[in-house]
Amino acid sequence: MMKKIEPYIRAVNYYETDQMHVVHHSNYARYMEEARLDMMSQIGLSYDKLEEMGIIIPVLELHNVFTHAIHYGDIISIQPSLTKLTPVRFSIHYELYDAGTGEWLNRGDTSHAFVDRDFHPMNVKKRFPEVYEALLSCLAEEEKA
Repeated sequence: MMKKIEPYIRAVNYYETDQMHVVHHSNYARYMEEARLDMMSQIGLSYDKLEEMGIIIPVLELHNVFTHAIHYGDIISIQPSLTKLTPVRFSIHYELYDAGTGEWLNRGDTSHAFVDRDFHPMNVKKRFPEVYEALLSCLAEEEKA
């Protein structure tokens, strides 16, 4: 059974916006990172814990689709979902919503690798099966088939 990941909720800060009070495009990567860290913590895989184990997770790709402007003072809800998992890589899809109205605002995707401290690719399924299983528990059901 898939583990339910709760959305990550945050307020948009003034410094994240331009003169029109619209979120600058560079901040969406930060929002996705915050949501990813929160998701990983929800399944017991905080980045601190992973780094202590010697697992580093660099971003390989980042894609974003800007649909609606997000403004200073908005409260946003970010729903991450693990969409792909292999022993050496994984991908996450993010949906951003207005937390008050539920209006869909934005979507994005990131892909990541598992590497060791020397940045050599790592088969996390073999070296840390408990990490792989924790991630597998939140993989979207349609992706497991």
